[in-house]
Amino acid sequence: MFNPSQSDVRRFFCETWRKHRASEPLTPLEAMALDWVQQHPEYHADLASAERALAADYAPETGRENPFLHLSMHLAIAEQLSIDQPPGIRAAFDALARRHDSTHRAAHEIIECLGETLWRAQRERLPPDGAAYLECIRRRAGG
Repeated sequence: MFNPSQSDVRRFFCETWRKHRASEPLTPLEAMALDWVQQHPEYHADLASAERALAADYAPETGRENPFLHLSMHLAIAEQLSIDQPPGIRAAFDALARRHDSTHRAAHEIIECLGETLWRAQRERLPPDGAAYLECIRRRAGG
C-alpha cells in the first residue's frame, strides 16, 4: 500500500506543477492532481519551489491553510469518485454539484466531511466510518 510521507506529497505536487509549466508529459495521477492545482491559483506560489515547500510550516497557529493537505484531499476524493467508493459517493457528489451548480464547491463540501471523518477516526482510534462519511455528504446534498 502506498503511504507517502509529508515530503513525498509536497514533492509530488511541486513536481506536477513544474512539469506542467515546462510542458512535460504527466502521469495519469499527476494529470488528475493538476486539474485541482489549476483550480487553486492561490497555491501556485507554494508549488513553485520544492525546497521552500519542504521547509514551509503550515501549523494551525500560523494561520495558513496547508495547500498540500487541501490538494491531497481533492485528489483522494477524485479517486473515490472514480471508483464510487464508498458506494454511493458518486451519486451524492452529483447531487451536491447540482445543488451548488459547481463541482468544485461540491468537492469542498466533501472535503469538510472527509476531514470530520478522519478527525473522528483518529480521536476514537478506529478506522474511518464510511457510512457516516457518506451520510455527511448526503446531508449536505439535501437528501
